[in-house]
Amino acid sequence: MNTTIYDQYQENKRFVSVDCVIFGYEQEQLKVLVFQRDIEPSKGEWSLLGGWVHVNESTEDAARRVLNKLTGLEDVYLEQVHTFSQPDRDPGGSVITVEYYALIKIDDKASNLIEDYGAKWFSLEELPKLIFDHDVLVKKALEKLRLRSSYEIIGRKLLPEKFTLTRLRNLYNQIFQREFDPGNFRKKILSLKVLERLEEKDMSESKKGAFYFKFKPKNEAEFTDPIVKRSI
Repeated sequence: MNTTIYDQYQENKRFVSVDCVIFGYEQEQLKVLVFQRDIEPSKGEWSLLGGWVHVNESTEDAARRVLNKLTGLEDVYLEQVHTFSQPDRDPGGSVITVEYYALIKIDDKASNLIEDYGAKWFSLEELPKLIFDHDVLVKKALEKLRLRSSYEIIGRKLLPEKFTLTRLRNLYNQIFQREFDPGNFRKKILSLKVLERLEEKDMSESKKGAFYFKFKPKNEAEFTDPIVKRSI
């Protein structure tokens, strides 16, 4: 009996990997971090960051490990998106991949490591063709990000410590690929009472300037009413 089970394990062995869609926000654009593969198959083509799942770790641990190796960051927001198991999705073999998306702030903390790996930030509009089914993975991750952004002000993970409401609205414009009404958006965001207005202004937006805001400490129970509705 044990031999039969062992043989079945050997015959049905498949590889397990993780792939990460890494989002960042810079110059009023939502961007995705990709790199050129240095191994076959598809060497030299653009790819998401990924890696194998070791026998002694979970898929989330594997995703955090490969993210840390690329960025040097440990406290990265990570959320599982989907599992892709089509046997022919990877020409190198039968690979099941568990997809995650990550949110990181584009700043100098991770820039050197990212450059060492030949990775590059692309806006959604300029994202090149990716290997295998990675284009589908980006689409799935964006859908998941939109769902999260509907119930949580996602700027906590993408914006600098202080920001204007215009910049926050522009981030939502990018995530949802639509233009939100400035007045309705402002009213909705301020009604959540999760932002603190500072006495400092950004004078680049208008002659009067625009007040900077920062996030209050997060309360897990604060997001019960959807942020994104048709009225915004």
